[in-house]
Amino acid sequence: MKPLNSTEALAVVEESLAQIVPDADFTRVRPGDKFRDVLELDSLDFLSLVEILSERTGVRIEEDDYPELTTLADSTQFLVARTGQGPLGP
Repeated sequence: MKPLNSTEALAVVEESLAQIVPDADFTRVRPGDKFRDVLELDSLDFLSLVEILSERTGVRIEEDDYPELTTLADSTQFLVARTGQGPLGP
């Protein structure tokens, strides 16, 4: 698992969301917005996002972690921490 900084983690989140919602307009999504609402993701879309993020980063994402994946800022922070660059690292 490669440690990610916040710029890399944000890119991974946005690229992963773009796989699920190819026409996603990220100019509409501010860092603190709940992207599920803004991009109109349903539960299956969100589970696909979790799977893609896990595959791309090597981070195991449990159901208990889902609340940490609601905004771009939270998702970025979660990935940085879980890949070893932040306070929640290994």
